[in-house]
Amino acid sequence: MTLHAVARRGDPARPWLVFLHGFSGDCREWQEVGERLSDYSRLYVDLPGHGGSAAVTTRDFADVREQLHATLVSYNILSYWLVGYSLGGRIAMDYVCQPGVTGLAGIIVEGGHPGLQQPEARAERLCSDNAWAARFSTEPLRQLFHDWYQQPVFATLTAEQRAALVALRAQNNGVALAAMLQATSLAVQDDLRPALRQRDYPFWYLCGEHDSKFRAIAEELAVPCFLIHNAGHNAHRENPDDVTERLAQILRL
Repeated sequence: MTLHAVARRGDPARPWLVFLHGFSGDCREWQEVGERLSDYSRLYVDLPGHGGSAAVTTRDFADVREQLHATLVSYNILSYWLVGYSLGGRIAMDYVCQPGVTGLAGIIVEGGHPGLQQPEARAERLCSDNAWAARFSTEPLRQLFHDWYQQPVFATLTAEQRAALVALRAQNNGVALAAMLQATSLAVQDDLRPALRQRDYPFWYLCGEHDSKFRAIAEELAVPCFLIHNAGHNAHRENPDDVTERLAQILRL
């Protein structure tokens, strides 16, 4: 099954930029940045349970890999960069760590986690994600997202930014989000570090300068990393100018 996506055509001689949004986002998530890179063809994907793919179900990361592959094939994308934020970054890393991936020019991850290593951390995350999923399935999304954006990872958001995100994310389908949250929980994601260390493709990391958790992850991964000025976890939303410039810089290399 393919995923809903929005395609914009650029120079056919250049690789595509395939953008993957974060949890509760959609194909619009990256467009402010991506449309400034119009020399490249861009594909803005709606992940399962989100946007135009809200009715698409998935059981696990293997299903998502198959759906993403089918989507790339449907657009005849033969050369591409994967650009993913948060959940989208985790999906991008999982995708490229599988054998037989073809056409990959490189991967750019913003604030994505490579996987938990300790059983205790997995159990704690599973409990947390199951609790959130139960709330997504039953509670009004506006109030729920107000609570969601109080989590420590979003501490750098201003009140205005938080309110804008709550209004935007409240348009989702809560049951669909709950299913995707459980299917792609960090608790069930593989630890991708060993496979990432064996990579033969470019891997760049973007991180808001105020996002201490993911700055530490970038240092641990020991991959090239750009710190995005005046930004926290949602760097491409908080400082799209800087993120656009960093993407352009990477693509020029």
